[in-house]
Amino acid sequence: MREKFRIITGAIASGVIVTGVMVTAVLAQAPEQSRQRYLPEYTTSGDLILPKNFHEWVYVGSPLTPNALNGGQANFPEFHNVYIEPGSYEIYKKTNVFPEGTILFKELQLTLPAQNADGSRAEPSGVGFFPGPLNGADVTVKDSKRYVDTGGWGYYNFNHHEPKAPTAKLKTKAECAFCHMASAKKDEVWTQFYPLLDK
Repeated sequence: MREKFRIITGAIASGVIVTGVMVTAVLAQAPEQSRQRYLPEYTTSGDLILPKNFHEWVYVGSPLTPNALNGGQANFPEFHNVYIEPGSYEIYKKTNVFPEGTILFKELQLTLPAQNADGSRAEPSGVGFFPGPLNGADVTVKDSKRYVDTGGWGYYNFNHHEPKAPTAKLKTKAECAFCHMASAKKDEVWTQFYPLLDK
């Protein structure tokens, strides 16, 4: 009877160990699994559809070139709140290359009205430039085959005001790509402004 009890106890213990090993193995694999990517969506006529849930993406930075510091006529007088699609970012971290289908979303945000000659204003944290109303969005998509003429990236604007347009047409090379091709640090992306991407 005692021997039978030992056999049953041993079998149960072995089952617990095997189950524990299997759970540990599954948990160990979880961080290695790739995140499902959100890829660009287009209308039947080829316009880009405004990406969904971009506020849940990986935030990389907010460059600012205000009017007051650029003779009153800055080309981009807003904060550029830039996000990268998370699945693409996961691949980029591993490979140091932006994969095909990468989407960079730039939400434009005006500064609050100026109180000083240099365009700054005083807030409880000090004197500076502070984000105000949203002002539309720009989106960049990597697709080496689709955007051959612009170095493999397509450039789109979803209004320079709110609300953002639901779709956008491809911008010409002269409108956007030429500047990225000439001055962006890496693969037409301004990684010099985004520490998370500047590898």
